[in-house]
Amino acid sequence: MESKTIREVLLEDACIKVVDGINVAPIPPLNITFGLGANAEYFGHKKWGKQYLDAVHRDQEFIDRWNEATGPWDNKIVVDIGCGPGNVFASLGGKPKLLIGVDISFGALKMAKNLGYTPLLADAQDLPLRSGFADIVVINATLHHVDDMKAVLSEAARLVKPGGILVTDQDTQLSAMNFKGLGYQMWIIRYLIYRFTKRGGHASAYEQRCAIAGEVHQVCGDGVTNDLYHSVLEQQDFDVKIYPHNNTLGTEVFKGNMGRANFKYRLAQRLSGMNPSDSSSALSLMCVAHKKPTKKKITKRFEATQAKSLSII
Repeated sequence: MESKTIREVLLEDACIKVVDGINVAPIPPLNITFGLGANAEYFGHKKWGKQYLDAVHRDQEFIDRWNEATGPWDNKIVVDIGCGPGNVFASLGGKPKLLIGVDISFGALKMAKNLGYTPLLADAQDLPLRSGFADIVVINATLHHVDDMKAVLSEAARLVKPGGILVTDQDTQLSAMNFKGLGYQMWIIRYLIYRFTKRGGHASAYEQRCAIAGEVHQVCGDGVTNDLYHSVLEQQDFDVKIYPHNNTLGTEVFKGNMGRANFKYRLAQRLSGMNPSDSSSALSLMCVAHKKPTKKKITKRFEATQAKSLSII
């Protein structure tokens, strides 16, 4: 398998420095908002980042769901936007031709590099990568951490080559978190319980502050929507399919099964007058979007099919 380097897929005018083995693109200070700073701190922390890598998105259901969505990564060019310490590749594995991990956290990228990622510290809203080169673009549990979800999704889509695929998952659906009244009060109180029980991500006051501040869009009345994916991706010539689910199932989600959410979510939804069994209450929207092939590729496929048919005759 012929390897590929990140230099081959950078924009011509990209100004990249290598710092301690990490490719670093310049980011204007004003673009580093409070939420992004909190994410950089949390996922780059040696202890917290390692705990996240070991425990999150490592279950078999996640692995089965993603393997079905993307297929093998072997000999593919893959870009993982918001890769953190490297959870997706750590779970799926494979031998990509080039695996670029993009993140805002230097510490997280150092962990990802140890797993096999080519690390790139960059603003996901303005990537220094050329258009249309990636076979697979991954955005897992990332959109709710960024400032402008639409801009990041659009940039990710720009990287996908014709015939390639963009997959997003694990970002909370807006309508599932639209808590009100007692449901809202319960949702806020849970932070005190997490802090008291030293739950992962909340073991200390500082860790909890970083974790909460980084959840930019995972708050009541915010999150991803079907319209977000369709409006952005269809404009860039993608076929878009959305699968609502509750993070508990594998390939069953592609058959229309949502699974059952954790009790705390169902209780908060019930107290808010919502129906936990409705698709609008599903916690996550998995988006599987295929970039349409160019007309040239379609013509070649047709000619190959015709030739095969003629040979049979």
